[in-house]
Amino acid sequence: MGRIDDLANWYVEEWAPLDPIASTYVGIGGYDDKLTDMSLAGYAAQADLDRRTLAELSTMEPANERERVAKEAMRERLELALARYDAGETTSELNVIGSGLHAVRSVFDLMPLAGEKAASDIAARLGAVPRALGEYQQTLLEAARGGHVSAQKQIVEVAKQCDSWTDPNADDFYPALVRRVEQAGELPAGLRADLERGGEAANAATVEFGRFLREELAPLGGQNQAVGRDRYALASQYFLGARVDLDETYAWGFAELARLESEMRNVSDKIVPGGSIDDAVAALDADPARTIGTKEAFRDWMQELADRAIADLSGTHFDIPEQVRRIECCIAPTSDGAIYYTGPSEDFSRPGRMWWAVPQGITSFSTWREVTTVYHEGAPGHHLQVAQTAVRADLLNRWQRLLSWCSGHGEGWALYAENLMDELGYLQDPGDKLGMLDSQAFRASRVIVDIGMHLELEIPADNPFGFHPGERWTPELGWEFLRAHCRIPDENLRFELNRYLGWPGQAPSYKVGERFWLTAREEARARKGKDFNLKEFHRAALDLGSIGLDPLKDALARI
Repeated sequence: MGRIDDLANWYVEEWAPLDPIASTYVGIGGYDDKLTDMSLAGYAAQADLDRRTLAELSTMEPANERERVAKEAMRERLELALARYDAGETTSELNVIGSGLHAVRSVFDLMPLAGEKAASDIAARLGAVPRALGEYQQTLLEAARGGHVSAQKQIVEVAKQCDSWTDPNADDFYPALVRRVEQAGELPAGLRADLERGGEAANAATVEFGRFLREELAPLGGQNQAVGRDRYALASQYFLGARVDLDETYAWGFAELARLESEMRNVSDKIVPGGSIDDAVAALDADPARTIGTKEAFRDWMQELADRAIADLSGTHFDIPEQVRRIECCIAPTSDGAIYYTGPSEDFSRPGRMWWAVPQGITSFSTWREVTTVYHEGAPGHHLQVAQTAVRADLLNRWQRLLSWCSGHGEGWALYAENLMDELGYLQDPGDKLGMLDSQAFRASRVIVDIGMHLELEIPADNPFGFHPGERWTPELGWEFLRAHCRIPDENLRFELNRYLGWPGQAPSYKVGERFWLTAREEARARKGKDFNLKEFHRAALDLGSIGLDPLKDALARI
């Protein structure tokens, strides 16, 4: 490997001690007993590393095409990270899904429970939670005093999550974690005492953080949840790794949703002849053959389908390395409604995992809705993409394999993978096909609502749904639109709306990213002509690692 790869590998070594939480996420060992410094100084140290790395990177010329891709990817990601830091976005970030609070809690999900070393790491980390959340409080307050603060409603919603995590009748997260560790094996009395003290301290710190949010930070937050065009443009570029015309993308969202709902009506007619989409959904939901009664049984169903997809795709449509053929399906220990994937550890001792945080009150599951979710989170979606990147040490430097992530690339690929499975013949059942189209329509609705609400755009007078023509988007209209076009439980949908309002620019990255992938595939087909091979296109594209969509487009054009 050349100088650029050496710099990238050095960056990982410097970065890991600055962010022990993220180091656990990507599977770098040695930091599992620590939490990240969430003070202003901690954020500044990360920004300083990025600046020094970019300065050095600018002096280097790539030795070959592979290093050229690495340089472009690293420059694009680090420049945008610094742009967000300099704009005050990083130190003020607080929302219902992607904040420092969530990082502290969710890192425990990825830690092994059995054995004295595992228990000792968890005890130490639990004991560090009060300090970390205290630092985060001060950082958020300082950012707010500088004019950077989340909207008041978003702050209150996060406080409600603190309530749920600490409620013995709800998630009861930290005490439940301690119980799981103690049940995993015999431990010395002193270590058990450390665990219990740590769990109590972490729980109390989370209660205190909820109080801080309500009583100190929320009064500083604004009433308007829209971030405006300038902030949104930066957020969109960060999540996509590309600059897009936001007005054109907004208009495209309406056209794409109308196209998908037309296709949904055609498929629905095969399920309930002459019936509507809602009639088909009702029939599928009422079908006992498509219903699973417990979350444990649902997890087992997901596992079986994920394993079968990997076995079927390996050697036929994809070359799947042996290490990547293992995935674990898990029920998350919280109940906020999120479905997500976490990648394997660097040495693959921890496999890639598919998680579902089942909301309180959800007791049955319709499989027709979730076949496509398994393909999205598993193979050929996130698991294939992320785990295959992690295993390609022969092609990718350590930064590319472990740290490089762009939502437009990753979520776009996973949504592309859902449609790909239909193209490959895996959605012959009309119910499963409707589930995939419903998933696609949900993501198209996100494009409209996210851009519309944050830019406070006018709803087109000629929109294909006759939805409040000429009015301007508000959260209330966003809720009405989502309920009209997204067929998921209100508990999940309410979380989704709060997520969009607090995490601008991320939600459209799925559908916009898929649009990039489909365009790139057709451009490659046009360049290659009769020599185009879909399996080879996928291999070459994934071998680039997770990069911004603009660098991806440029790199694919050179292949």
